[in-house]
Amino acid sequence: MARSAPATCKAARRKPATGRETAAERQQRTRKILRRLRAEYPEARCALDHATPLELLVATILSAQCTDKRVNEVTPALFRRFPDAAAYAAAPLPELERMVQSTGFFRNKARALRGLGQALLAEHGGEVPADMEALRKLPGVGRKTANVVLGNAFGKNEGVVVDTHVGRLARRLGLTRHDDPEKVERDLMELVPRRDWALWAHLLIFHGRQVCAARKPRCAECALADICPSAEI
Repeated sequence: MARSAPATCKAARRKPATGRETAAERQQRTRKILRRLRAEYPEARCALDHATPLELLVATILSAQCTDKRVNEVTPALFRRFPDAAAYAAAPLPELERMVQSTGFFRNKARALRGLGQALLAEHGGEVPADMEALRKLPGVGRKTANVVLGNAFGKNEGVVVDTHVGRLARRLGLTRHDDPEKVERDLMELVPRRDWALWAHLLIFHGRQVCAARKPRCAECALADICPSAEI
């Protein structure tokens, strides 16, 4: 649970002028952000419930345009019914569609899951590959999904997950000027230590949900207010 930012004098809380920051100063500020968020959210982790790389891959595909909470309500029954790639490969589409309907775009997602199972069987012996290029060739898998799986199922920091929270906070914090997720990711990869790429996304997602909301950010409670150029303090 986020704690309130400590009270400080106005001089100490003066916001950074990010337009005049050097690359080294921005990187130093990014590391300060990382340290503070790590202290605020020691429990930060992947919010999608899973026990295997395949379960995480399926859950991440279902999470497109859907909340993690809803996905976690759907996946227990789905994982019991389809425990491996072979089960997805042979799944009747109408049944898959019914089981994932509440996650939205269910017809596309059901086709992607069956295609995923078939591709894993044909090309990877039924196992999820721990490789960015191989993952991105699978049905329903883009760079963001591949980053989620690599970082959380295999402990491989190949990139930074950029969802709506990460993109919004990165712009508010003055760490990028871009809207395109891949450009935001490139900016963040230059600023955040590689060993922390997966953790960084979890921290920003937690902070975005609990404090830095899209419509009404609670700047008065934010531990980053004095180093955030967008904070209303």
